[in-house]
Amino acid sequence: MGNFSENLKTCRKRRGESQEVVAVHCGISYGTYRRYEKGEREPTLSMFCTFAKYFEVTLDQLAGWAPLPF
Repeated sequence: MGNFSENLKTCRKRRGESQEVVAVHCGISYGTYRRYEKGEREPTLSMFCTFAKYFEVTLDQLAGWAPLPF
């Protein structure tokens, strides 16, 4: 289990997508997404939920409180 930024990166890489693609699909700028993955910024609850839904994981898994399903 990792932390949020590590898990976000793991989920993205598992899907084989770039940061830019995920940012567009989730409705945020590339720079903002990059900061989330680097751990420089924390998402709002609604954005956190958007990421979980997009990557098809639970909030607990994305936060690092439960193992990712892969």
